[in-house]
Amino acid sequence: MGSYFRGDVLLAPLCIAPGRGQKTRPVVVLGTRGRSDLVVSPVSGSPPFEGPVVPLSLTDFSEGGLSLSGESYLLTTRICTIRAADVVGKKGRLSEEAIRELLP
Repeated sequence: MGSYFRGDVLLAPLCIAPGRGQKTRPVVVLGTRGRSDLVVSPVSGSPPFEGPVVPLSLTDFSEGGLSLSGESYLLTTRICTIRAADVVGKKGRLSEEAIRELLP
């Protein structure tokens, strides 16, 4: 298990839609809960039909990025807790400026 911090962009299995199975998808770390849990917000390549979202572009990264050609969306209505041990990999890190501006 690695150490993850606010603003890290990871790949992790989660279920963001009721009735659907888990899918490995990008998430942004918002914080930690205890020693082994991460509070995350999923990232999607398309905005949901309702609810607030935070646009996320490739320029918001200080390292790495997402393999999407256009804008991505931080799904702020789907914040959840995952186990750090379930993280599949790290895709990058948001810049300090993006962390201050984008994350609640």
